[in-house]
Amino acid sequence: MKLSAREATRYFAQPDPGKTGLLIYGQDAMRVALKRQQVIAALVGPKGEEEMRLTRINGAELRKDPAQLSDAVKAVGFFPGARVVFVEEATEFAFPALQTALDDWQAGDAQVVVTAKALKATSKIRKLFEGHNNSFAVGIYDDPPGREEIEGMLKKAGLADVPHDAFGVIEDLSRSLDPGDFGQVIEKLGLYKFRDNSPVTAEDIDAVAPTSTEAALDDMLNIVAEARTAEIGPLMARLRSQGVLPVTLCIGTMRHFRTLHAAASDPGGPSQGISRLRPPVFGPRRDRMTRQANTWGLRRLEQALQMLTETDLQLRSASTAPANAAMERTLIRLSMLARR
Repeated sequence: MKLSAREATRYFAQPDPGKTGLLIYGQDAMRVALKRQQVIAALVGPKGEEEMRLTRINGAELRKDPAQLSDAVKAVGFFPGARVVFVEEATEFAFPALQTALDDWQAGDAQVVVTAKALKATSKIRKLFEGHNNSFAVGIYDDPPGREEIEGMLKKAGLADVPHDAFGVIEDLSRSLDPGDFGQVIEKLGLYKFRDNSPVTAEDIDAVAPTSTEAALDDMLNIVAEARTAEIGPLMARLRSQGVLPVTLCIGTMRHFRTLHAAASDPGGPSQGISRLRPPVFGPRRDRMTRQANTWGLRRLEQALQMLTETDLQLRSASTAPANAAMERTLIRLSMLARR
């Protein structure tokens, strides 16, 4: 069975030990690993590994020895409690072993938890778990955590009642940090407010947040593509503090606008063009890129690519012009072009 994002959030917090298996797949290895850690900890508890109720198998090993998975699932442990067999980074070569393990599974056997990279809808492994009546498949995408997920993290950190304004600051922070860093910030906030009965404030969050929040390149690309000119300067300063080179920023911007150009050139329109991207884009990011391609149009996107090519040549040449200033000027010109 396939779980939606909301269903998955609830299941990861309280997984069913009577299920046969769970497949977690996604492009971002960190996000997949965090969900895998959460669900395994909920199944076997904090002492599961030392009580040998958790067995780890590398997905590549199943190609040479597929029987080891079924043996681990059927093995009887010395300690009572739920057992888990964790298969890491499974590929299509692991399909025969996984199919046998799921088909032979009986009540009392260890639950099979599998992680994999991004899987197409035609993937045998994905079809196996989605079509199994006692197993789940969950796709993890690069979207920021939802409100329910953030509330669960705050509750776990002992911060159940967070005022609305402070919660808004936390939501903004979740969009600018990767999942691992954001989780650490929530843990630090819980420790910071330990034995403090006063409500969480924006000042408390600022005290535990990273001093130099990593400014994702995607933020700058969206700011430029959506003509939010006033936000370019402050974000450029943050990118410089992160050590992001102008050439790197130019390459990323050119890649984004080439993607929009390809979408706008598609005979079926930008929406169809975005859907044909490889790797595919899902969720709000897909909708956002579709809107951008529609807004810019083919002619202006061609102008944007010409401007970026000229800037790229300038940055790589022996020009004495300040590289950061040249790149910032190009980004401002692009955002102003989007307004026309």
